[in-house]
Amino acid sequence: MKLSDLAKRMVLTILVIALICILASTAYYRSLDFLPFALGVLIGSAVSIAKVFLLQHGVDKALSMDQKRAAGYLGLNHILRLIISGIALFLGAVVPQISLWGVVVGILAFQVATFNIKFTSKG
Repeated sequence: MKLSDLAKRMVLTILVIALICILASTAYYRSLDFLPFALGVLIGSAVSIAKVFLLQHGVDKALSMDQKRAAGYLGLNHILRLIISGIALFLGAVVPQISLWGVVVGILAFQVATFNIKFTSKG
């Protein structure tokens, strides 16, 4: 699957946010206590990147459908992305080796990347 330039920029923004958060947590903890947060950020960022791929695939597929089927398909695609985010948040809340706050940061990186695209796009 070929990613559009916007999707590539979103993935890059998510990765940069993850790196910044992991480096900040390393500086804050100054020990291996940052690992649960870093693991949470990695899981949340992986979910965010998966959501970018799902969004790209959903839009590409919806463009080849009629309007009514496309609306239903994109609605189901959105629900699938929410369920994936919910599973990651559940894991962060239940598994003690994963920081819930790290997962939240990684998942919110998708929204930050979306706003970044909106405010840095030309035109």
